[in-house]
Amino acid sequence: MPALDDDGQLLTQSLAIIEYLDETHPHPPLLPADAPGRARVRALAQAIACDIHPLNNLRVLQYLKRELGVDDVHRDAWYRHWVEVGLAAVEAMLRHPRTGRFCHGDTPGVADCCLVPQVFNARRFGAKLDAMPTVLRIVEACETLDAFRLAAPAQQPDAQ
Repeated sequence: MPALDDDGQLLTQSLAIIEYLDETHPHPPLLPADAPGRARVRALAQAIACDIHPLNNLRVLQYLKRELGVDDVHRDAWYRHWVEVGLAAVEAMLRHPRTGRFCHGDTPGVADCCLVPQVFNARRFGAKLDAMPTVLRIVEACETLDAFRLAAPAQQPDAQ
């Protein structure tokens, strides 16, 4: 589970941490200034964090294998199905006039912070992403930024 220790204040859950960081370090903002924009960005972020991510959580994948006896081939096919369905829904949401270089406009925000790791996992499991050109374009734009490069799994020390 993601966690942030901010001077003894232990925070958990990705979206709560991201919004906390946006509130405590507001420059650059991770949410748009206008209410409709914030609602749109939250909807995108929640589609990823609440609809897609729980199905590919390591705990869920281990349950499929250990408790239900699903072999790796079928578990991975199950994973790919759900991540492809979920990312296709995000792709449809991104067909919107306010989508820019990033999920919402031309600066990265909360939705981009959710999208990049989800696409990383989708690629790791061999999901078919060709039908999601906007998703892929946005992830590519994010990956050019230091903040995303430094947060990439390859840059993290091994979890203990």
